[in-house]
Amino acid sequence: MLLGALLAALLPPAAFAADAKKLRIGVEGAYPPFSEVTPSGQLKGFDIDIAQALCASMQVQCTLVQQDFDGMIPALQARKFDAIIASMAITAERKKQVAFSDKYYNTPARFIVKNGSAITISAKGLEGKKIGVQRSTIHDRFVTETFKAAQIVRYTKQDEVYLDLAAGRIDVTLQDTVAADVGFLKTPQGKGFTFIGPSYNDVAYFGDGSGIAMRKADTDLLASFNAAIKAIRADGTYKKLQDKYFDFDVYGGP
Repeated sequence: MLLGALLAALLPPAAFAADAKKLRIGVEGAYPPFSEVTPSGQLKGFDIDIAQALCASMQVQCTLVQQDFDGMIPALQARKFDAIIASMAITAERKKQVAFSDKYYNTPARFIVKNGSAITISAKGLEGKKIGVQRSTIHDRFVTETFKAAQIVRYTKQDEVYLDLAAGRIDVTLQDTVAADVGFLKTPQGKGFTFIGPSYNDVAYFGDGSGIAMRKADTDLLASFNAAIKAIRADGTYKKLQDKYFDFDVYGGP
């Protein structure tokens, strides 16, 4: 097994991607409805279904590898897996490290607070307030650079943010609207909480939607993923998967 891993690491990355019949896909498993783990230990969610649909379209056998989000890109570079399908936003900062496919969905972000909260979403309104975010995400970067007088509390997983919000240990959180609505507000834990303030989709922070990340050298793999995204959108597979989770167009924009 060790010899095989060493040989794989020595192969030219682009050639490896082009000839691959097996791929390892990095997923999170803690970001419903996009990615979560069932009580029986099975992965499910929109990201998971998209990963499987793209692999089927590419006619490759894929293995899903669970990884905390803040370690996704380092694990990709260390060849723990070949691509990331984990609602990762396509941003200029991340493009310095990895290559991205075309987007496979695009939704805005909003803040969540407890019903009746006197908080207002402004530099003054959030001064001294505790904003909970998942570490190393677009939401982390946005609140850190925008609300400098707030206290930014960072977490490894998004469900940890929700736990502390529900317990009153943080005042507010910024999250993807769909993930927040389905993964928190519509759950028993999210009862008594609500969205507040505007929707955020500034490309400088939130990127061009969520895409599939891979190593820059894997150009053939990038082309294969882009072709597969187009294929599943054209043949109705994408809409079927989207309708399983959402009652609106999650792809967004042109």
